[in-house]
Amino acid sequence: MRVKALAIRILNQLRHDRRTLALMLFAPILLLTLVYFILGDTVPIVNVAIVNAPAGFEDRLEELNIRSMRCDENEARQALAQGDVIASISIAGGKSYIEVDGSNPSKAKIALAALEQAKNAAMFSRPDLKSDVNYVYGEEDLPTFDNFGATLIGFIVFFFVFLVSGISFLQERNSGTLEKLLSTPIQRWEIVVGYVLGFGVFTVIQSILVSWYCVYVLKVMMIGSFALILLITLLAAMISLTLGILMSTLANNEFQMIQFIPIIIVPQIFFSGLFDLPPGVKTIGYVMPLQYIADALTKVMIKGSDLTGIAWDLVAMLAYSVLFMVLNTRLLKKYRRI
Repeated sequence: MRVKALAIRILNQLRHDRRTLALMLFAPILLLTLVYFILGDTVPIVNVAIVNAPAGFEDRLEELNIRSMRCDENEARQALAQGDVIASISIAGGKSYIEVDGSNPSKAKIALAALEQAKNAAMFSRPDLKSDVNYVYGEEDLPTFDNFGATLIGFIVFFFVFLVSGISFLQERNSGTLEKLLSTPIQRWEIVVGYVLGFGVFTVIQSILVSWYCVYVLKVMMIGSFALILLITLLAAMISLTLGILMSTLANNEFQMIQFIPIIIVPQIFFSGLFDLPPGVKTIGYVMPLQYIADALTKVMIKGSDLTGIAWDLVAMLAYSVLFMVLNTRLLKKYRRI
């Protein structure tokens, strides 16, 4: 009887906890749906630019499931820089000149193999036609960790700052410290900014430590400026910090804070650049902060982009930080009206 009574009490407790029920019943469905759409299209989308090649070269590439576009040399280089294509080819003077974006090794290998097959097809057979392959970004046989290292830096900073800041702010609220602050004449925005600056000191230390360790100890490929890496990770920490505080405002205890991880953190991994997404699903990533973080880090570390090259990513990250701070300020109304 005592076991039965205990089981009934647990069932009643869960029945009235809507957030836990949603996590158990609907969160797995959401994640499985994302995985289905992401992994459903098993054929990677590989785009190449053709600067100069015989007629019919595009048709041969299409047979190999490679998308091609005709353009001049400057347009091809720009498409490589923006990530619109993975390689470009120009056949001239008895030679084929191929430029490759090695930041995605799997796609680069597929593109190179397809270009060689198309070039050596019966209609283009030229035993003397040699290939001059130049890796504009990355390098041949780029280690997997180097390829994903930039994304991992962003994710690790984002995840741990979100977790620590959210739980810490929740403890401040549960201990009564926040209520005491709200009973003073202090403004809501001052509370939010104060907490952000307070937690921000430790996020700065964490960002510097993680970036330094990956670049100088683990020797992850880093072409660009280390100062830009620090700037990006600091903005990533700021987004995660303000988002963590925002989610903790909605949670009632540490367990509920943990429940936000499968809903807030996990889906962003799929849009961080670790997976080759179908075009329809990829558009969802534009509302995911981690996509901008990973994109900026990849551009700096592997492509050597400068400040102007990541300007839009930085603007998006800063906008997310401001947005979450504004939402935090407004949500504090439920604890006190000023």
